[in-house]
Amino acid sequence: MKILKSPGKYLQGRDLLEHFAEYTQGIGDRFLVILSANGMKRTGAVLKRSVQNTEITLDFAEFAGECTRAKIEAYARRCKESSITAVVGIGGGKILDTAKGVAHFAEIPVVIVPTVCSTDSPCSSLSVMYDEQGVFDAYLFLDTCPDIVMVDTGVIARAPSRFLAAGMGDAMATWFEARACLRSGSPNQVGGLPTIAGTELAALCWKYLQENGLAAKLAAERGVCTAALENIIEVNTYLSSVGFESGGLAAAHGIQKGCTAIPELHRVLHGELVAFCTIVQLVLENAPRAELLSVLDFCKSVGLPVCFSDMGYQPEADAIRACAEKACRPGSTVYHLDAALTPERVADALMAADAIGTEYTNGLFQ
Repeated sequence: MKILKSPGKYLQGRDLLEHFAEYTQGIGDRFLVILSANGMKRTGAVLKRSVQNTEITLDFAEFAGECTRAKIEAYARRCKESSITAVVGIGGGKILDTAKGVAHFAEIPVVIVPTVCSTDSPCSSLSVMYDEQGVFDAYLFLDTCPDIVMVDTGVIARAPSRFLAAGMGDAMATWFEARACLRSGSPNQVGGLPTIAGTELAALCWKYLQENGLAAKLAAERGVCTAALENIIEVNTYLSSVGFESGGLAAAHGIQKGCTAIPELHRVLHGELVAFCTIVQLVLENAPRAELLSVLDFCKSVGLPVCFSDMGYQPEADAIRACAEKACRPGSTVYHLDAALTPERVADALMAADAIGTEYTNGLFQ
């Protein structure tokens, strides 16, 4: 059976948060708003202004740290005790994943409001949970995608451009992983085979990244919103979210999860690490040189890492082995690329990708 999942409603536009109350009509009157202290400074005032003269009450909850199962369950209990009618997650991937998990356990709607464009998590029915040290714990598979996803492009444009680039790294993997799932006949992230729409949305990610990625990054560096930036925001947030979930994940994300076993890489943004792990996947596939170069060229153009030194890390054999073993644990999506993958092959591919990226940076791999 083929399955595609997507959010109930996707909204994108400049100053969209000014109309928050208008677009959340019908999901209740008491919202638990999960956001960071910095997110409160950036969006708190506009949210409060939006619900003035309405019956909506906002109950703010400050988020810090990791998206953990314990934190999700604690917020869910708060929702039930306070008669919350909907959860609102405002911020980056960890906050959004937490909000989705809370809504799942509290059995109430969720509104997702990304303030950065750094991952493809906003539209998905998936929460990625970690332990308190930032090591990957488990996926939390949810019954539905978010009820509403609201993307204020003005807010995104004012965020540091590094986050936008990281989102492009996450989105870039979407096509290569969906392609791998299609080739191997592997299931997507919602328990079915990829639909034509899911795979084509994944392909559009790579198309628009190559066409608009650099221009969007330059616009974000100036804090301005252009047509190119609008396109990449949609790529990072919607196309990649639906594309990865309905198209499927493979080695890039499986190996990225393995890399959480290396403490020195915890400071690297998710999408930055996924970009490098996409190169690792291409090494495992023995991809054509031209395709590998196109990925290396794109990564360098928008400031994504192509080797470990770009991430401030010098690889050690034991750590790379631990990463590879975690990447190859039972149930990992690495097997959507090749059911016969082993930790040895993944460790070798990590080191080979690092060598290729290093030589490319030095102008010797062209």
